[in-house]
Amino acid sequence: MKRLTAALALPVVAAVPLLAAPTTTSAAPVSTATAATMTTATTGGLPTTYRLQGDEGGSKFEGIGADPRSGLFYVSETTGGEIHRGHALRRGTQQWLTGDGTDGRHTARGVTVDGAGRVYVAGGPNGIGTGRPDLWVYSPDGTLLAALRAPADDVFLNDVVIGPDGAAYFTNSNAPQVFRVARGADGWGVELWADATGTVPRADGFNLGGLVVTADRRALVVAQGYTGALWRVDLRSRAVTPVDTGGADLVDADGLVRQGGRLLVVRNFSRSLATLTLSADGRRARLLSQQATDPTRVLTTAASLWGRVLYVDSKFDESVAAPPYEVVTRPVAR
Repeated sequence: MKRLTAALALPVVAAVPLLAAPTTTSAAPVSTATAATMTTATTGGLPTTYRLQGDEGGSKFEGIGADPRSGLFYVSETTGGEIHRGHALRRGTQQWLTGDGTDGRHTARGVTVDGAGRVYVAGGPNGIGTGRPDLWVYSPDGTLLAALRAPADDVFLNDVVIGPDGAAYFTNSNAPQVFRVARGADGWGVELWADATGTVPRADGFNLGGLVVTADRRALVVAQGYTGALWRVDLRSRAVTPVDTGGADLVDADGLVRQGGRLLVVRNFSRSLATLTLSADGRRARLLSQQATDPTRVLTTAASLWGRVLYVDSKFDESVAAPPYEVVTRPVAR
């Protein structure tokens, strides 16, 4: 990768009218950033830490998605549902989408970006017992394209990945289910795409979470946090089978990042980062290392951007979160 020393200008995003999902309100994408939050990268390298803007009452973060073409990354806030945006070259970030009810969004979890720069947001428990949306799709300029309810009960949409077909696949942490979101002839829609009830045993707490596409692009590999199991979901047959991990301890598996034939597993409250080899078809994984992460942080999800991996410091271990709020590139304990 060529070393980048010049700052790129972030596009200014203005509030735009609602294009879809008539039951929601208009988006209010960007707050004004101070000079401090727009500091450029230091000469000789990219920032190792990115500062997130939190709320006065405390903020907790979870999901992250990155767009390698633009250098932009997006981070979700569970406390309010705000979406923050940053750039690989800058230490600071901006609040890109407001929360606290904007577009029916009061909390947010997983985030990803597709090849067209569209941003997909998983709502966690946002729709449980409320009738609110379970997920959202936004254009690169912050226009709301869709706010959708998943066709099932007890839906906690946790993480999301773009498949080889261009559709977005969302995991349900409350049931062994994967939902598929795509734009068809009649607009944006969501379907219950794979239901592994009877195959994946449901455990108390968080179940299906982080997911990646396999190297051969024929399956998804999904983490089950409370058991530490990995599951393979065939993209053609939708069959769900266990990944042979050789007994690796992956309890608290949260975010997954695949880099070629290697799989990074962020183990949030276990405060560990597991690295495994992953076969191209996703049927077999073998542990290479377990590294203790910074004991002062609970890292959740991660995303690759320009040759590095960005990890979200959630603040989930704090009853009332306090700044600094950060995304880090050096996760291991020192």
